[in-house]
Amino acid sequence: MTDRPKTPLLDRVSFPSDLKGLSDRELRQVADELRAETISAVSQTGGHLGAGLGVVELTVAVHAVFDTPRDKLIWDVGHQCYPHKILTGRRDRIRTLRTEGGLSGFTKRSESAFDPFGAAHSSTSISAALGFAAARDLGGDPGDAIAVIGDGSMSAGMAFEAMNNAGHLKKRLFVILNDNEMSIAPPVGALSSYLSRMYAEAPFQDLKAAAKSAVGLLPGPFQEGARRAKEMLKGMAVGGTLFEELGFSYIGPIDGHDLEQMLAVLRTVKARATGPMLIHVLTKKGKGYAPAEAARDRGHATGKFDVLTGVQAKAVSNAPSYTKVFAQSLIAEAERDEKIVAVTAAMPDGTGLNLFADRFPRRCFDVGIAEQHAVTFSAGLAAGGMKPFCAIYSTFLQRGYDQVVHDVAIQRLPVRFAIDRAGLVGADGATHAGSFDVAFLANLPGIVVMAAADEAELVHMVATAVAHDDGPIAFRFPRGDGVGCEMPVRGVPLKIGEGRVVREGARVAILSFGTRLAEVLKAAEALAQRGIAPTVIDARFAKPLDRDLILNAARHHEALITVEEGAVGGFGSHVAQLLADEGVFDRGLKYRSMVLPDIFIDQASPERMYQVAGMDAAQIEAKVLATLGVAVVGKRA
Repeated sequence: MTDRPKTPLLDRVSFPSDLKGLSDRELRQVADELRAETISAVSQTGGHLGAGLGVVELTVAVHAVFDTPRDKLIWDVGHQCYPHKILTGRRDRIRTLRTEGGLSGFTKRSESAFDPFGAAHSSTSISAALGFAAARDLGGDPGDAIAVIGDGSMSAGMAFEAMNNAGHLKKRLFVILNDNEMSIAPPVGALSSYLSRMYAEAPFQDLKAAAKSAVGLLPGPFQEGARRAKEMLKGMAVGGTLFEELGFSYIGPIDGHDLEQMLAVLRTVKARATGPMLIHVLTKKGKGYAPAEAARDRGHATGKFDVLTGVQAKAVSNAPSYTKVFAQSLIAEAERDEKIVAVTAAMPDGTGLNLFADRFPRRCFDVGIAEQHAVTFSAGLAAGGMKPFCAIYSTFLQRGYDQVVHDVAIQRLPVRFAIDRAGLVGADGATHAGSFDVAFLANLPGIVVMAAADEAELVHMVATAVAHDDGPIAFRFPRGDGVGCEMPVRGVPLKIGEGRVVREGARVAILSFGTRLAEVLKAAEALAQRGIAPTVIDARFAKPLDRDLILNAARHHEALITVEEGAVGGFGSHVAQLLADEGVFDRGLKYRSMVLPDIFIDQASPERMYQVAGMDAAQIEAKVLATLGVAVVGKRA
């Protein structure tokens, strides 16, 4: 006799309120079905899988116990929010994740009332939750505030700033520390070691039993000393000391995959808490899906994959990725220069520095989710005589900007900033777009700012950064594969501030900064069919500008157009300032600047995002024609 198949319960759950009438046993079934649904959806869309699988039971428990959206559930970063989206009225759209017009891969206020606070960068959840709690007590939106934050995110200073303030304010607030021993990369540093001690080899229970039987054999004064030692041991083993010193009541650690235990704890703290409370939950990233559990990153970020095997579909390309070219170039340079070191902020795989670490483990530093520290640490390395390459995504470098200004630029320290994910990045959307780095870096005195037009140029820019010791230098490059150009055997340092003419022409000069050069050249081919042959220049440098090259182009063309993968205030703005200072506009030059529009562009393919931004080949061609006053009639010649 076989067991009768269970009737699906997830089909009966459209919103968290539908969980309220279910028994704990039924909630367990919902969790199992939710995990399967998450795996199925991500297999079709790609995305952040492992983090969501690790919090399935936690997600069900929080929504079953608390009254969302009246109670504010705030997910730190948002990598783990796919199960949450399924339970909060978005199951019918879950297979549109990270696609144009579809669901965001992160929490997003405009998407749902169940996303009270948008996220995509780490360590913001406790600050936001405390803000909600303070607003509630001042007569604002009612309800509890619950922050779910990972152990990797807890390593960032902002999380501790919020914890310290929360302990001072004593507001009723719930922080769930989702301790999966693994952020994007295995978390590093003292905090992760501290958390690991709490549950390694069951230290507390066994020692407690042994101490209880032994203490009675000691003389009185020694018994008191043993009691104090036991209390200190308890604080070290269970972890209450750190968090209670910050003003939080501490519960844990508890098994985050034991739904019955999770429900019991959350029901208790909801009923009894009066001030800030931290619930320490142990989970396993990728839980319940063997290929994710076995993967080095526990299925953190994945493309579309086969559910049965976990094998991902791979795009075929004959060109290497920019990230890999950077890593290999840096390794080659480090083979020749032992002073080269590399620094990353919890993104060794994403920046390619995992390859560098394999070759030079003592010269590679992963500082955890701590971009501010990464920048100043790099400054210290530079002041100490090393040649640090601080490899941080453009969108994350924003977090260390104060340190770039005060600790690097003002002191003219030769920190080399390798800025990955420049420009529009696709499925991660606006939160991860590298839109602003040129604008916020190029306004700093004494800094050099470069952008690679292709993978070969990137090799030369790595060599240029190695050779540059007179202050900070930055070079940016996009996500994805290169254009398939011929690669140099070895990088050759560029002359600082020198661009290159790629194509000689007349009437209009197009100055490209970065990888839009490929689209500019396509536009130039199309314009040639209309009888217009533009000069195409790869500027290479936004600071310092190639003054002679730009001013010569302005003298010998009736129009000049800049193109860049960044916001206003960057390369084009610096060119405009130069032209104005030199009185070029007084001589009638037509000048236009093509930059990213003054909007945040939602997720889509990078090609589609650049089309929305007005920066593909057809739109560059149209800009040239409009600037020259050429009417487009009929087909090209």
